[in-house]
Amino acid sequence: MESSSVFGVRLSLKQRYFLLLCIAVGAIIFYQFTRNHPETRRMSRLEGLRANSSQFTLERKPFCILGGSIHYFRVPRAYWEDRLLKMKACGLNTLTTYVPWNLHEPERGVFNFEDHLDLEAYLRLAGSFGLWVILRPGPYICAEWDLGGLPSWLLRDQNMKLRTTYPGFTNAVNSFFNQLIKKVVPHQYSKGGPIIAVQVENEYGSYAQDKEYMPFIKEALLSRGITELLLTSDNKAGLKLGGVKGVLQTINFQKLNPDDIKYLDEIQPQKPKMVMEYWSGWFDLWGDLHHVYAAEDMIPVVTEILKLDMSINLFMFHGGTNFGFMNGAFALGMPGPKPMVTSYDYDAPLSEAGDYTTKYHLLRNLFSHYHTQPLPELPSLQERRAYHPVVIQQHLSLWDSLHFTDKPLKSERPVNMENLPVNNKNGQSYGYTLYETTITSGGVINSNNNVRDRALVFVDKHFVGVMDYKIQELALPDGKGRRTLSLLVENCGRVNYGKTLDEQRKGLVGDIELNKRLLRDFIIHSLDMKPGFVNRLETAGHWASMRQRPTFPGFFQARLYVNSFPKDTFIKLPGWIKGVIFINGKNLGRYWSIGPQQTLYVPGPWLHRGDNQVIVFEEQETDGKIQFASSPDYGMAVDVQ
Repeated sequence: MESSSVFGVRLSLKQRYFLLLCIAVGAIIFYQFTRNHPETRRMSRLEGLRANSSQFTLERKPFCILGGSIHYFRVPRAYWEDRLLKMKACGLNTLTTYVPWNLHEPERGVFNFEDHLDLEAYLRLAGSFGLWVILRPGPYICAEWDLGGLPSWLLRDQNMKLRTTYPGFTNAVNSFFNQLIKKVVPHQYSKGGPIIAVQVENEYGSYAQDKEYMPFIKEALLSRGITELLLTSDNKAGLKLGGVKGVLQTINFQKLNPDDIKYLDEIQPQKPKMVMEYWSGWFDLWGDLHHVYAAEDMIPVVTEILKLDMSINLFMFHGGTNFGFMNGAFALGMPGPKPMVTSYDYDAPLSEAGDYTTKYHLLRNLFSHYHTQPLPELPSLQERRAYHPVVIQQHLSLWDSLHFTDKPLKSERPVNMENLPVNNKNGQSYGYTLYETTITSGGVINSNNNVRDRALVFVDKHFVGVMDYKIQELALPDGKGRRTLSLLVENCGRVNYGKTLDEQRKGLVGDIELNKRLLRDFIIHSLDMKPGFVNRLETAGHWASMRQRPTFPGFFQARLYVNSFPKDTFIKLPGWIKGVIFINGKNLGRYWSIGPQQTLYVPGPWLHRGDNQVIVFEEQETDGKIQFASSPDYGMAVDVQ
């Protein structure tokens, strides 16, 4: 009996030690979890963001939104964490982002929420850093993004009326929201997620074609389970027509006009005031100058907004890049729209490549006064490298690349891009379209303003000129017999803002005349340059060495050898004219010698050790080499007016 009782004591000592060990391990795990997920120890969730008095409240305590916009679709996924941590370190407490319908539903009924489009992963990441989220799901987002984020397949319907209650539009919105909103709902504040508010459409007051439209969008959100605070967003002029009953209105501007604030107060007495888009810079257009907005002009305005007890969202906090063909265009009226450049640096506080700017440091100092705890330390910057220039090794003419495209369409008349029978009958959204027909004489070709947006014109593959909104007539050389007339038409980017959204079909949108006679019998090739096409090109056996004189337009191939951990860099092409760059199959965007932008951002995570494949599609000229820089060149600057 004695020995067994001693054994019992030993066992309980072991149990105690084991229990203590379990408690210690549990405490470490809990500490690590709460350190990485601050919202879990933040507060019990009773009442989310409310706008019932002159100040926002969160959990019934006064709350000032210090927000900033970072669009997940403009930032490589590998850098989401870096950019959000830099946002947190600047003293911001809220992330705002749009949702681009055209990327998430590239073909009708085909949805993509994976990889760099994994919105839920982005929301979870924001929440894990203790950032709240204001979600701006559209369906229209503007954003200097092609067609304001609306998918181009909507324009296959010749009677389409975008941003209205036209059934063809509302049916498509309902189908998209069925997929999108069910992913968003679990990330709302009331369910333990970071989303504290959701925006109803975007700047509808500047469009306002249909009084029933905003109530329709509001109901589309509510009926699918959105329970957080709803807001709208408009400039001063748009406030009159952009509101919807029971939804808080917010204002957008860059320069502070007391009358605008007074007006917001008058239409919404005893409600919190918010600048949903405080424009920290501006966008750039090809052929213009690079817009900057000086820090010394911006900081006093932000300071004044906060002194007025207003909430603020910096648009943009970090702009990122219009990778691929996704840039929008600015409707200037006659003679036609001007496309946005590839960079969306926006002169924002955090640069295109994630660098701190003067604005960043000044804002961090300002926002630090609105926190009781010291701000987090600044995350370290990404290293950059100017790789050695690489020499073009091979080329492939446009004409030799055509058998890697979809089967061409034979058509009596020209067919616009969106109505081509490609991509499972969803039409062509982006890139170039080649229209070819037979002519038997020279003379004057007239586009009747049906080239959208820019065409390179060839006779028997010899370049004869460019047609666009300004140049609508071109002389074709005389010649004997039947010759091939080719028009390579580029969609330079659809207008993203204004009243012309329904008119954004691309390619040849109507008849072309030669000597006042309509051209007929076209063969139409779709060149949307999607990853599959670029990969097929890479493995093609038709590439010629640079010892043979290249023909234009053409594809040019080089290898960039990286001997260490890949770093961010910038490509510059001073001896080239206009085209598109692909690295390891990823479309970096367009370059154009007319500027202002002279470099393209290459994210390090898109490179790998060893050989990296670079393919450049160039329209007119090359010096045979690709150069690199460690810092960007956005061209000659001009102050935002």
